Amino acid sequence: MKNIQKTMAALIVIGLALAGAAVQAEKLRIATEGAYAPFNFIDTNGKPRGFDVDIALALCEKMRAECEIVAQDWDGIIPGLQARRYDAIVASMSITPERERVVSFTKPYYSNVLAFIGPKNQPMATDSDGLKGKTLGAQRATIAGQYLEDQLGKTVTVKLYDTQDNAYLDLANGRLDGMLSDKFPAYNWLQSAAGQNFEFKGDNIDIDDKIGIAVRKNDNELRERLNQALEEIVTDGTYQEINRRYFPFSIY
Repeated sequence: MKNIQKTMAALIVIGLALAGAAVQAEKLRIATEGAYAPFNFIDTNGKPRGFDVDIALALCEKMRAECEIVAQDWDGIIPGLQARRYDAIVASMSITPERERVVSFTKPYYSNVLAFIGPKNQPMATDSDGLKGKTLGAQRATIAGQYLEDQLGKTVTVKLYDTQDNAYLDLANGRLDGMLSDKFPAYNWLQSAAGQNFEFKGDNIDIDDKIGIAVRKNDNELRERLNQALEEIVTDGTYQEINRRYFPFSIY
């Protein structure tokens, strides 16, 4: 009997240890930028907030994972993932062939288009000839910045910024003739006091831009868990509820 009791006690200890390891394995660190409102920004208490953060937390809840959201400057966000400072990036990152060479992406969690912004009630061309000699801004290492350099770099002066907020600041202060931005954060800025004297110009630029969650290359298990959780929040209406907090239209 004593031997049986000892064996059972040992099994219980092993079981508790394994359970503890399982709980520990469910802890995830997720990075966002913190400078791309309303998708990600830092609130007055120094905490990351926004659409990306709400989506990340909803996915963590579905995965029954304990998640910590951390802010990371955009230029270092992929190197930080590769250095294992965090496990995933939820920061409105476009899925591109260049990035897919170094990270793996989930299925898209929203779609994006580009749009020009310029002074309200002032004519502004959006073609290469009409913009000749103008100074246009965008955030560095983004689809918008790449588009300006590739499509208009020979005819306009392109200024690239470390954050979207700094690009908006120069536009508002008259140091730019216009800028190119992802449309949804620009929509948010145009509703603000700083953006009230500006408006969208021309047509949307649809470049089939899909936004995904980045994980380390070949981290297939985490990627598929995130994909499953994303499917669940879309199906049960959680995604749509988060969407409505920030936009009066669907961005999925």
